Amino acid sequence: MNTLSGKQRSYLTRQSQKLKPVVFIGKNGPTESAIAAVASALEHHELIKVKFVDLKDLKKDISLDIAQKTGAVMVRVIGNIALFYKENPDKRQYSLPQ
Repeated sequence: MNTLSGKQRSYLTRQSQKLKPVVFIGKNGPTESAIAAVASALEHHELIKVKFVDLKDLKKDISLDIAQKTGAVMVRVIGNIALFYKENPDKRQYSLPQ
């Protein structure tokens, strides 16, 4: 899954409102350990939030880079929070609308 429809993005955004950020990106940017943490969190949760503490002006570019490296889809960037989704066929938690 490389892209999401508008309806799917809206659904995932609504589902993410109750979530807390699981990974924080600081002044060092997206380090290898941060990428690994994102990949691990996506494997367990499918939908996660990543918060930008520093580098806020580069958050869109960094988010696209994280999505590419983890094989996830960047759902949306809202404020200093980026939403990522990666479907896990073994532990399906979200049923995306068509």
